[in-house]
Amino acid sequence: MSLSAFARTQLLIGREGIDKLNASRVAVFGIGGVGGYTVEALARSGVGEFDLVDDDKVCLTNVNRQIIALKSTIGRYKVEVMAERIKEINPKAVVNIHRCFFLPENAEQFDFKSYSYVVDAVDTVTAKLEIIMKAKEAGVPVISAMGAGNKLDPTQFEVADIYKTTMCPLAKVMRRELKKRGVKRLKCVYSKEKPTRPIEDMSISCRKNCVCPPGTERKCTDRRDIPGSIAFVPSVAGLIIASEVVKDLIKDNGAG
Repeated sequence: MSLSAFARTQLLIGREGIDKLNASRVAVFGIGGVGGYTVEALARSGVGEFDLVDDDKVCLTNVNRQIIALKSTIGRYKVEVMAERIKEINPKAVVNIHRCFFLPENAEQFDFKSYSYVVDAVDTVTAKLEIIMKAKEAGVPVISAMGAGNKLDPTQFEVADIYKTTMCPLAKVMRRELKKRGVKRLKCVYSKEKPTRPIEDMSISCRKNCVCPPGTERKCTDRRDIPGSIAFVPSVAGLIIASEVVKDLIKDNGAG
């Protein structure tokens, strides 16, 4: 890796910090509005190896908030588009793509002990719980994104332990389920903003106007609820997550 591209970063964290990031392998589950910006920032920080996990293709309705969503990338797998961006930023980075949706059924395909850090940026409780439990079992630091949909105020995001979160409906469910599983702490990024109820406008709803590319397995029409989103909310959550990952990686010990 040429350090010239990361010279300004080295002025802040030193050569040792740069070397630690370059030697790190970060797994990001979910390459959407939050996860995409997390990966972007980590790549620009000099992380040396990535595992990108997602089964979705870029959709027209992703353009409003996802860094990989352009007219030219619609219909392509998100992990492949993100991998290309990483290589454009740092050609020497190693990128492992997993074109699948992570679930308990395929969890054994992933070697969590090989990761330096795990980012949970998926939006289903079952997958989030499995990612967190696997990371905890492997003794690998993990950070989890709570709900970013139906929010308008990015200044209300906070980094906190899951058991100190308030307001977020997803965090409430996660607190209950993690307590059942004996998980005593989990670093997460969540918003204290009360969710806004999306406007019901069937003329623009995915329910009747689905634009998912052919072959998409999990279409919007299959979702129980389609949240609203905007450019500056999931991006901020993703950047906050990236900052926490970098800070933990350049310390002697990560945060579990």
